[in-house]
Amino acid sequence: MTEKNARWTAGVWQNGEKPICRKFMTATAVKTNYEAIIGLETHCQLNTASKIFCNCSTDFDSPPNTNVCPVCLGYPGVLPVLNEEVLAAAVKLGLAINGQIAPYSKFDRKQYFYPDLPKNYQISQFDLPIVEHGSLEIELVDKKTKEITRKTIGITRLHMEEDAGKLVHAGSDRLAGSTHSLVDFNRTGVPLLEIVSEPDLRTGQEAAEYAQSLRQLVRYLGISDGNMQEGSLRCDVNISVRPVGQEEFGTKVEIKNMNSFSAIQKAIEYEIERQIEAIANGEEIYQETRLWEEGSQRTISMRKKEGSSDYRYFPEPDLPPLEVSEQQQQAWLATLPELPSAKRARYEKDLGLSAYDARVLTEDREVAFYFEEAVDAGADPKAVTNWVTQDIAAYLNNNRLTIGELALKPSALAELIALITKGTISGKIAKDILPELLEKGGSPQKIIEARGLVQISDPDELTAIIQAVIADHPKELEKFRSGKGNMQGFFVGQVMKRTGGKADPKLTNQLIGKLLAQA
Repeated sequence: MTEKNARWTAGVWQNGEKPICRKFMTATAVKTNYEAIIGLETHCQLNTASKIFCNCSTDFDSPPNTNVCPVCLGYPGVLPVLNEEVLAAAVKLGLAINGQIAPYSKFDRKQYFYPDLPKNYQISQFDLPIVEHGSLEIELVDKKTKEITRKTIGITRLHMEEDAGKLVHAGSDRLAGSTHSLVDFNRTGVPLLEIVSEPDLRTGQEAAEYAQSLRQLVRYLGISDGNMQEGSLRCDVNISVRPVGQEEFGTKVEIKNMNSFSAIQKAIEYEIERQIEAIANGEEIYQETRLWEEGSQRTISMRKKEGSSDYRYFPEPDLPPLEVSEQQQQAWLATLPELPSAKRARYEKDLGLSAYDARVLTEDREVAFYFEEAVDAGADPKAVTNWVTQDIAAYLNNNRLTIGELALKPSALAELIALITKGTISGKIAKDILPELLEKGGSPQKIIEARGLVQISDPDELTAIIQAVIADHPKELEKFRSGKGNMQGFFVGQVMKRTGGKADPKLTNQLIGKLLAQA
């Protein structure tokens, strides 16, 4: 039992929060009578060199308030001009999610007041967004069996907008926390795409997988790095619960402040339990915004909402409407790379890989490119998969490297696999020289020649070595003769030891079996 569950069972909770009742924790029937309705609002920060409506840099590491100008600061008399790359990115992502690209759309002013919003309004899109009615397929992996099920999540809309600034809470006070806040306007006007899903998600796992699939997509398209820890991808979750079979949605609660996919899943799972428990206790669910508190692994109330905010939208008078022709759409469509779903399908159909292997290889675009280069160099796809997803992946994780930083090039990996296939070296020898290849690169052929590691595959040479090993171990031979068949493995090990691992394993086993039977 976890510490959290122990506290729930005991009927206590920290910081004075009302405990979840013992009955709920022990009776799953209550939970199975309800289902969660979940939707995500995702903000994706684009990686354009300049902001959405001016030429200011979007450099993430610049000193505070250095990437600003009269346009992004909202000075009177200035005129915004749309960055064409932002429109291109919006249309490309819209096409990638199978959305309908609007031939006519417009920008609107969204009015609200906040210290880091210099204009006191945000330029966004309201009733006529650039993309509507899309979808995204997600894959759900069973951790035990590695079986994959697929589900399609609807996407209501995708629209362009500008980001606000950033408040930096500074100072320290033991009781009150931060003593003052500073505002950095560098982020003001950085281009965003907001993607709003349909309420098709039902679990925390599905929501986390949806967010990861969206990040994967923008990375494949090259329009964003999708780093959640830097705020390039931000997800707000809308969640409610209802009795199974009921069509009407329950009261919606919004969860903010999640900076990882695991936080999305954990926050949703906690909130589902919290809401079901409240209903079971006859309590009312309020429409509110809650925050995910990582330390205590719970959601906490931030503010109550009586109804939808009135942002007093009206068309942005300083920007003309957008018209995207069919010809422009086709031109952008032609620039799209092979997308993850298509790549996975090709790996399964054309290369004979399992759905799980195809998923692992395509999670990162650079890994997929590395895999394909090795296969194009003549290596067996399954063999490349094993090396990339096991030994190479472990090395990259341990050394915190990306595959693009790897010294072992795809062509060299293909060469290594070919040496094993031809019988020039054994798998053991390949693993012995792998560390040098991973750190320094180079040719596997030259390394084995320089070290004298060519595999012994001559039957006559191996027979002589095996006969010598048998002669040196008469006691073990008697054990074999008395019926201990597992002693054959002992002799194989001794041959490998005597040859420094250079003996052909398959041929060695065959010859030892034959010679022991004759001994």
